[in-house]
Amino acid sequence: MSEHEFMQMVQSAVAAAEQDNTLVALVHLENATHFGSTPTLTSYLGYCLARERRQFKTASGLCIEALKQEPEQVVHYLNLGRIYLEAGQKGLAIKTFRKGLRVGRNRIIVRELKKLGFRKQPVFVALPRSHPLNKYSGLAFSFLGAR
Repeated sequence: MSEHEFMQMVQSAVAAAEQDNTLVALVHLENATHFGSTPTLTSYLGYCLARERRQFKTASGLCIEALKQEPEQVVHYLNLGRIYLEAGQKGLAIKTFRKGLRVGRNRIIVRELKKLGFRKQPVFVALPRSHPLNKYSGLAFSFLGAR
């Protein structure tokens, strides 16, 4: 397989993954790994493994490996954040998405962050967010429309 054919296979897999067809992308990426490896391939392979096979440790390891090779590529942060979301680790996902935005602007990361929503400032900032006073006064103010 030539370098051009290999890159075409990776690009078609990336396109399938971005169209939310991760099963097709996973098949293409696994076939492509027999002929070579790139950080983009590794990153998207991790994302597809998390989505389709729920292999979160392997998936996050692959994305972290891709980030070590290309720390300036925003798409690796996007895929790692998506893996954390699939694994139910919302806090890590948000941190990863924000790191990605510091590296460069990406409309998909912005869309993912908007989907997750933003939390309002606690009523009493000196107290922890989980403190009952913050919790119930925030609910009361929201109900009254004061927040």
